[in-house]
Amino acid sequence: MRKRFIYILAVLILLLAACTQENKEELEGESERERTTVAEEQVSEDEGNKTLEEASYVEGEEIKESLYLLDASWGFQPIDDANPKAVLLTIDDAPDKYALDMAKALKELDAPAIFFVNGHYLNTDEEKAVLKEIYEMGFTIGNHTKTHASLQQLSEAEQKEEIVSVSDVVEEVIGERPKFFRAPFGQNTEYSKEIVADDGMLLMNWTYGYDWEKQYMDEEALADIMVNSAHDGANLLMHDREWTAAALKEIVEGLRAKGYGFIDPETIQGVE
Repeated sequence: MRKRFIYILAVLILLLAACTQENKEELEGESERERTTVAEEQVSEDEGNKTLEEASYVEGEEIKESLYLLDASWGFQPIDDANPKAVLLTIDDAPDKYALDMAKALKELDAPAIFFVNGHYLNTDEEKAVLKEIYEMGFTIGNHTKTHASLQQLSEAEQKEEIVSVSDVVEEVIGERPKFFRAPFGQNTEYSKEIVADDGMLLMNWTYGYDWEKQYMDEEALADIMVNSAHDGANLLMHDREWTAAALKEIVEGLRAKGYGFIDPETIQGVE
Protein backbone atom coordinates (compact mmCIF):
# COMPACT_ATOMS: atom_id res chain seq x y z
CA MET A 1 0.00 0.00 0.00
CA ARG A 2 2.82 2.39 0.93
CA LYS A 3 4.66 1.62 -2.33
CA ARG A 4 1.48 2.27 -4.31
CA PHE A 5 1.05 5.62 -2.59
CA ILE A 6 4.67 6.61 -3.32
CA TYR A 7 4.22 5.60 -6.97
CA ILE A 8 1.05 7.71 -7.38
CA LEU A 9 2.76 10.67 -5.67
CA ALA A 10 5.76 10.41 -8.03
CA VAL A 11 3.45 10.36 -11.07
CA LEU A 12 1.60 13.46 -9.80
CA ILE A 13 4.88 15.28 -9.24
CA LEU A 14 6.05 14.46 -12.77
CA LEU A 15 2.72 15.60 -14.24
CA LEU A 16 2.84 18.83 -12.24
CA ALA A 17 6.39 19.50 -13.39
CA ALA A 18 5.46 18.90 -17.03
CA CYS A 19 2.46 21.30 -16.79
CA THR A 20 4.61 23.94 -15.14
CA GLN A 21 7.23 23.68 -17.90
CA GLU A 22 4.55 23.81 -20.60
CA ASN A 23 2.97 26.90 -19.03
CA LYS A 24 6.37 28.54 -18.73
CA GLU A 25 7.15 27.85 -22.41
CA GLU A 26 3.71 29.11 -23.41
CA LEU A 27 4.16 32.30 -21.42
CA GLU A 28 7.63 32.81 -22.83
CA GLY A 29 6.30 32.23 -26.35
CA GLU A 30 3.47 34.70 -25.76
CA SER A 31 5.93 37.27 -24.47
CA GLU A 32 8.23 36.72 -27.43
CA ARG A 33 5.32 37.12 -29.86
CA GLU A 34 4.32 40.36 -28.14
CA ARG A 35 7.89 41.68 -28.38
CA THR A 36 8.03 40.69 -32.05
CA THR A 37 4.68 42.36 -32.80
CA VAL A 38 5.72 45.57 -31.06
CA ALA A 39 9.06 45.54 -32.87
CA GLU A 40 7.38 44.96 -36.23
CA GLU A 41 4.92 47.78 -35.58
CA GLN A 42 7.78 50.10 -34.67
CA VAL A 43 9.70 49.16 -37.82
CA SER A 44 6.59 49.71 -39.90
CA GLU A 45 6.02 53.10 -38.28
CA ASP A 46 9.67 54.06 -38.72
CA GLU A 47 9.60 52.99 -42.36
CA GLY A 48 6.44 55.02 -42.89
CA ASN A 49 8.04 58.09 -41.33
CA LYS A 50 11.19 57.51 -43.35
CA THR A 51 9.15 57.24 -46.53
CA LEU A 52 7.42 60.54 -45.81
CA GLU A 53 10.71 62.22 -44.98
CA GLU A 54 12.37 60.82 -48.11
CA ALA A 55 9.43 61.87 -50.28
CA SER A 56 9.61 65.39 -48.87
CA TYR A 57 13.34 65.51 -49.46
CA VAL A 58 13.19 64.12 -52.97
CA GLU A 59 10.40 66.43 -54.07
CA GLY A 60 11.93 69.41 -52.35
CA GLU A 61 8.84 71.39 -53.15
CA GLU A 62 6.22 73.24 -51.20
CA ILE A 63 2.71 72.06 -52.01
CA LYS A 64 0.90 75.23 -53.06
CA GLU A 65 -2.79 75.95 -52.69
CA SER A 66 -4.86 76.14 -55.87
CA LEU A 67 -5.77 79.78 -56.45
CA TYR A 68 -6.77 79.94 -60.13
CA LEU A 69 -8.95 77.89 -62.45
CA LEU A 70 -8.19 77.69 -66.19
CA ASP A 71 -11.44 78.49 -67.99
CA ALA A 72 -12.84 77.63 -71.43
CA SER A 73 -11.42 80.83 -72.97
CA TRP A 74 -7.91 79.91 -71.73
CA GLY A 75 -7.92 82.65 -69.13
CA PHE A 76 -8.05 82.28 -65.36
CA GLN A 77 -10.75 82.65 -62.77
CA PRO A 78 -9.77 83.26 -59.13
CA ILE A 79 -10.70 80.62 -56.57
CA ASP A 80 -12.22 81.97 -53.34
CA ASP A 81 -10.25 85.04 -52.24
CA ALA A 82 -7.44 84.89 -54.83
CA ASN A 83 -6.56 88.19 -56.50
CA PRO A 84 -8.79 88.56 -59.61
CA LYS A 85 -6.55 91.28 -61.10
CA ALA A 86 -3.73 88.95 -62.13
CA VAL A 87 -2.27 87.60 -65.37
CA LEU A 88 -0.10 84.66 -66.40
CA LEU A 89 3.19 85.16 -68.24
CA THR A 90 4.30 82.46 -70.69
CA ILE A 91 7.30 82.15 -73.03
CA ASP A 92 7.13 79.76 -76.01
CA ASP A 93 9.88 78.27 -78.21
CA ALA A 94 12.44 78.01 -75.41
CA PRO A 95 15.29 77.70 -74.89
CA ASP A 96 16.37 79.26 -78.19
CA LYS A 97 18.61 82.34 -78.06
CA TYR A 98 17.03 84.62 -75.45
CA ALA A 99 15.18 82.39 -72.96
CA LEU A 100 17.93 82.45 -70.35
CA ASP A 101 18.21 86.25 -70.44
CA MET A 102 14.43 86.47 -70.20
CA ALA A 103 14.41 84.14 -67.20
CA LYS A 104 17.06 86.24 -65.47
CA ALA A 105 15.08 89.42 -66.12
CA LEU A 106 11.88 87.85 -64.77
CA LYS A 107 13.73 86.54 -61.73
CA GLU A 108 15.05 90.02 -60.97
CA LEU A 109 11.54 91.41 -61.38
CA ASP A 110 10.12 88.63 -59.15
CA ALA A 111 7.65 87.65 -61.87
CA PRO A 112 6.75 83.94 -62.28
CA ALA A 113 6.24 82.41 -65.72
CA ILE A 114 5.98 79.20 -67.71
CA PHE A 115 8.69 78.42 -70.25
CA PHE A 116 7.27 76.16 -72.97
CA VAL A 117 10.14 74.23 -74.53
CA ASN A 118 10.69 72.64 -77.93
CA GLY A 119 12.63 69.40 -78.30
CA HIS A 120 14.72 70.73 -81.16
CA TYR A 121 16.24 73.24 -78.70
CA LEU A 122 17.29 70.45 -76.33
CA ASN A 123 19.68 68.44 -78.49
CA THR A 124 23.01 69.48 -76.93
CA ASP A 125 24.42 69.46 -73.42
CA GLU A 126 24.66 73.26 -73.58
CA GLU A 127 20.96 73.62 -74.43
CA LYS A 128 20.00 71.19 -71.68
CA ALA A 129 22.13 73.16 -69.21
CA VAL A 130 20.20 76.31 -70.12
CA LEU A 131 16.91 74.53 -69.46
CA LYS A 132 18.16 73.31 -66.10
CA GLU A 133 19.31 76.80 -65.14
CA ILE A 134 15.91 78.27 -66.01
CA TYR A 135 14.19 75.59 -63.95
CA GLU A 136 16.51 76.07 -60.99
CA MET A 137 15.66 79.77 -60.98
CA GLY A 138 12.16 78.66 -60.03
CA PHE A 139 10.33 78.77 -63.36
CA THR A 140 7.77 76.19 -64.44
CA ILE A 141 8.55 74.15 -67.56
CA GLY A 142 5.92 73.35 -70.18
CA ASN A 143 5.92 71.08 -73.25
CA HIS A 144 5.63 72.75 -76.69
CA THR A 145 6.36 69.64 -78.83
CA LYS A 146 9.52 68.37 -80.42
CA THR A 147 9.59 70.16 -83.78
CA HIS A 148 6.77 72.73 -83.52
CA ALA A 149 4.78 70.91 -86.21
CA SER A 150 1.01 71.23 -86.56
CA LEU A 151 -0.38 68.22 -84.70
CA GLN A 152 -3.44 68.20 -86.94
CA GLN A 153 -1.25 67.25 -89.89
CA LEU A 154 0.45 64.31 -88.16
CA SER A 155 -0.43 60.66 -87.62
CA GLU A 156 -1.22 59.48 -84.10
CA ALA A 157 2.21 57.88 -83.79
CA GLU A 158 3.87 61.12 -84.87
CA GLN A 159 1.77 63.17 -82.44
CA LYS A 160 2.79 60.90 -79.59
CA GLU A 161 6.46 61.24 -80.51
CA GLU A 162 6.15 65.03 -80.72
CA ILE A 163 4.74 65.22 -77.20
CA VAL A 164 6.12 62.34 -75.16
CA SER A 165 9.72 62.66 -76.36
CA VAL A 166 9.86 66.23 -75.05
CA SER A 167 8.48 65.22 -71.66
CA ASP A 168 11.10 62.46 -71.51
CA VAL A 169 13.97 64.85 -72.22
CA VAL A 170 12.69 67.44 -69.76
CA GLU A 171 12.41 64.79 -67.05
CA GLU A 172 15.95 63.64 -67.82
CA VAL A 173 17.27 67.21 -67.43
CA ILE A 174 15.30 68.64 -64.48
CA GLY A 175 14.03 65.50 -62.74
CA GLU A 176 10.34 66.03 -63.38
CA ARG A 177 7.98 65.96 -66.33
CA PRO A 178 6.38 69.15 -67.69
CA LYS A 179 3.18 70.26 -65.97
CA PHE A 180 1.63 72.09 -68.93
CA PHE A 181 1.24 71.50 -72.65
CA ARG A 182 0.71 74.08 -75.39
CA ALA A 183 0.28 72.91 -78.97
CA PRO A 184 2.00 74.82 -81.78
CA PHE A 185 -0.44 77.32 -83.35
CA GLY A 186 -2.95 76.27 -80.67
CA GLN A 187 -3.92 73.31 -82.87
CA ASN A 188 -4.83 70.26 -80.80
CA THR A 189 -6.45 66.99 -81.82
CA GLU A 190 -8.60 64.63 -79.79
CA TYR A 191 -5.69 62.20 -79.72
CA SER A 192 -3.15 64.81 -78.60
CA LYS A 193 -5.50 65.77 -75.76
CA GLU A 194 -5.53 62.13 -74.62
CA ILE A 195 -1.73 61.98 -74.68
CA VAL A 196 -1.47 65.20 -72.71
CA ALA A 197 -3.91 63.95 -70.08
CA ASP A 198 -2.18 60.57 -69.83
CA ASP A 199 1.15 62.35 -69.29
CA GLY A 200 -0.32 64.34 -66.41
CA MET A 201 -0.16 67.74 -68.11
CA LEU A 202 -2.69 70.54 -68.13
CA LEU A 203 -3.70 71.59 -71.65
CA MET A 204 -3.23 75.29 -72.31
CA ASN A 205 -3.53 77.85 -75.11
CA TRP A 206 -3.60 81.65 -74.56
CA THR A 207 -5.84 84.71 -74.52
CA TYR A 208 -3.59 87.11 -76.43
CA GLY A 209 -0.13 87.58 -77.88
CA TYR A 210 1.42 89.66 -80.68
CA ASP A 211 5.16 89.23 -80.99
CA TRP A 212 4.98 87.08 -84.15
CA GLU A 213 3.21 89.84 -86.09
CA LYS A 214 5.45 92.10 -88.16
CA GLN A 215 4.20 95.41 -86.70
CA TYR A 216 5.04 94.19 -83.18
CA MET A 217 8.56 92.98 -83.87
CA ASP A 218 9.62 96.14 -82.12
CA GLU A 219 10.31 96.67 -78.43
CA GLU A 220 8.15 99.75 -77.88
CA ALA A 221 5.20 98.64 -80.00
CA LEU A 222 5.15 95.22 -78.39
CA ALA A 223 5.37 96.53 -74.82
CA ASP A 224 2.56 98.98 -75.49
CA ILE A 225 0.08 96.44 -76.86
CA MET A 226 0.93 93.74 -74.32
CA VAL A 227 0.29 96.11 -71.42
CA ASN A 228 -2.79 97.80 -72.86
CA SER A 229 -4.47 94.56 -73.95
CA ALA A 230 -4.36 93.17 -70.40
CA HIS A 231 -7.52 92.11 -68.60
CA ASP A 232 -8.21 90.17 -65.41
CA GLY A 233 -7.07 86.55 -65.73
CA ALA A 234 -5.32 87.05 -69.07
CA ASN A 235 -3.00 84.34 -70.36
CA LEU A 236 -0.16 86.23 -72.09
CA LEU A 237 1.70 84.51 -74.94
CA MET A 238 5.26 85.62 -75.72
CA HIS A 239 8.18 83.98 -77.49
CA ASP A 240 11.91 83.53 -77.19
CA ARG A 241 12.64 86.43 -79.55
CA GLU A 242 15.05 89.38 -79.52
CA TRP A 243 12.35 92.09 -79.50
CA THR A 244 10.33 90.29 -76.84
CA ALA A 245 13.36 89.92 -74.60
CA ALA A 246 14.06 93.63 -75.04
CA ALA A 247 10.44 94.56 -74.17
CA LEU A 248 10.01 92.14 -71.25
CA LYS A 249 11.01 94.47 -68.40
CA GLU A 250 8.73 97.23 -69.71
CA ILE A 251 5.87 94.74 -70.08
CA VAL A 252 6.16 93.50 -66.51
CA GLU A 253 6.57 96.96 -65.02
CA GLY A 254 3.74 98.34 -67.17
CA LEU A 255 1.37 95.60 -66.02
CA ARG A 256 2.29 96.23 -62.39
CA ALA A 257 1.72 99.95 -62.85
CA LYS A 258 -1.82 99.13 -63.97
CA GLY A 259 -2.36 97.11 -60.80
CA TYR A 260 -1.87 93.60 -62.15
CA GLY A 261 -0.30 90.79 -60.19
CA PHE A 262 1.25 87.68 -61.72
CA ILE A 263 -0.15 84.17 -61.41
CA ASP A 264 2.22 81.56 -60.04
CA PRO A 265 1.76 78.58 -62.42
CA GLU A 266 2.06 76.20 -59.48
CA THR A 267 -1.19 77.63 -58.03
CA ILE A 268 -3.28 76.77 -61.09
CA GLN A 269 -5.85 74.09 -60.30
CA GLY A 270 -4.97 70.71 -61.80
CA VAL A 271 -1.21 71.15 -61.39
CA GLU A 272 0.42 68.48 -59.21
